[in-house]
Amino acid sequence: MLFYMGPKRGPILSWNASYKLSWSDFKAKPNNRVSAAALTASGITFGFSIQQTDDKRVISFQTEVNAQFYPEKSWFKTELADNHVLGHEQLHFDITELHTRKFRQQISKLKISQSIKNELHGLHKSINKDLETMQNTYDTETNYSRNVETQAKWQLFITQELQKLSEYKTVD
Repeated sequence: MLFYMGPKRGPILSWNASYKLSWSDFKAKPNNRVSAAALTASGITFGFSIQQTDDKRVISFQTEVNAQFYPEKSWFKTELADNHVLGHEQLHFDITELHTRKFRQQISKLKISQSIKNELHGLHKSINKDLETMQNTYDTETNYSRNVETQAKWQLFITQELQKLSEYKTVD
């Protein structure tokens, strides 16, 4: 059986260390009801397959975990868009990749068992909660990129965290 968890939102960009977002990747109409300069819609897509014997005993499993950017749900306001704001939005996507790596690391520690499906679902739910918390903390602490000094600290922190988990990076 094959399961995919995560949003299906039209065209997507997969995270890639050698590709940085550009404003042309943000395709949605801006939300003028909010003060934000831009919005990055990203998330973790997750799929798995389980191989079972005829008597339903689990004998193996495989997973696929990816950090995705959703152009059709991401937007920016032209009059507020600059390279600093774009860097802030890129870091949102990098935070998604960081949690993708954490998820892969957690999966690598799992043992084959009859409860593997529930364990995978539980890890997915937990990592998405952690991802949402970090994204919100990032926006709050940087005041949505306005605090330049804190923005630079977050950039360094995320770069270091991605490096620590480079063994689990998305393959370009």
